[in-house]
Amino acid sequence: MRRPRHRTSMILTCVVMFMPAMGSADMTVARQTELLHLLKQDCGSCHGMTLQGGLGPALTPQALNGKLDVMLRDTILNGRPGTPMPPWKAFMSTQEADWLVQVLQRGLIDAQ
Repeated sequence: MRRPRHRTSMILTCVVMFMPAMGSADMTVARQTELLHLLKQDCGSCHGMTLQGGLGPALTPQALNGKLDVMLRDTILNGRPGTPMPPWKAFMSTQEADWLVQVLQRGLIDAQ
């Protein structure tokens, strides 16, 4: 069952509002909401809409356990040559990629 877009947007905004301790001082709530939308829609198109895996591996806290933050950030920003994973550095800063790594590691995307 599909949720109305406005409800998903409201949920994303609520999640963002409860993440102030995640190094987001320089990032607006609007930008955080955009990044969460990108994570759900763009990343979800390959990693599964619930990030449980698909064409790409799962992006759950359990699947990411033991992986270094810097490695995850590098994968987000530079992609993985020879795989379908594209680079996202044209669409986000290093700080934003670090923020997404924290979101994924904490499993906050699952709360939506």
